[in-house]
Amino acid sequence: MAAMAATGLAEIVAVAEPDEPAAAEALKLAPGAARVAGLEALLATGCDAVVIATPSAAHAEQSISALKAGKAVFCQKPLGRTAAEVSAVVEAAREADRLLGVDLSYRHTAAMEAIRPLMAGGALGHVFGVDLTFHNAYGPDKSWFYDPALSGGGCVVDLGVHLIDLALWSLGWPAVERVESRLYAKGAPLAGGVCEDYAVATLDLAGGTVVRLACSWGLQAGRDAVIAAEFHGTEGGASLRNVDGSFYDLRAERHLHTRAEPLAEPPDDWGGRAAVDWLTRLASGARFDPEAAHLVTVAGAIDAIYGR
Repeated sequence: MAAMAATGLAEIVAVAEPDEPAAAEALKLAPGAARVAGLEALLATGCDAVVIATPSAAHAEQSISALKAGKAVFCQKPLGRTAAEVSAVVEAAREADRLLGVDLSYRHTAAMEAIRPLMAGGALGHVFGVDLTFHNAYGPDKSWFYDPALSGGGCVVDLGVHLIDLALWSLGWPAVERVESRLYAKGAPLAGGVCEDYAVATLDLAGGTVVRLACSWGLQAGRDAVIAAEFHGTEGGASLRNVDGSFYDLRAERHLHTRAEPLAEPPDDWGGRAAVDWLTRLASGARFDPEAAHLVTVAGAIDAIYGR
């Protein structure tokens, strides 16, 4: 919200936030905004667009309600708990001809802004392997994250969604042909009714690329976080990696055999860029973007990891 407010591209007219401290912080950013009781009241303000940052179980339903009311939508990830939910939101955006955005923020880091053009331009040759890692030593701090009926799953839908999206987007959206996975909770194979806190998966893509994912909550990793997206090509490689366990400081390098060339270094204030990108396009008159269909592709890969 702070990043969007700072652009001056939009007036924040209303905030629907039940938590008192969070509402107070939001109203500091938008002192002229009204505080309203919920989504229905928010839609009744006559606003042009809605930002949804509620628990995951509400994302799809609230996004569809806003879109059917003629509002553009920016939603926190995941857009839905399943591919069916995501598909329904995308279809609602298509029918309403309204711009739909999701906070898949790693696309907008300086690190990926340096790496993706190398891949698109063929500088890495054929990218045959991608290694994705996201270990969060803490895990979520709200109880609903740990109920799969509310969250849609554990560390895969919470953390893995960022990196699966990053890999498929960077590679130009090849089809996912086969998925194998193993999911664990508290060190044992996942049983029903709980969320995974450790997952490994392999995605075989059209064109011969293999993607390997590892993610976790609460892993004893010796640091706050381990985050990496490593791209291996026939003519070289490239990597995004976090620095000193940081969730925010990311470094990009290009790899030529044993040599590494820096591409991007922290600091990089990237947290709000996905929202600002959506708002900038909205302010310029953008409506439904067919690229939103790829949100369903990512959700489908996640469904396959969960075996559903």
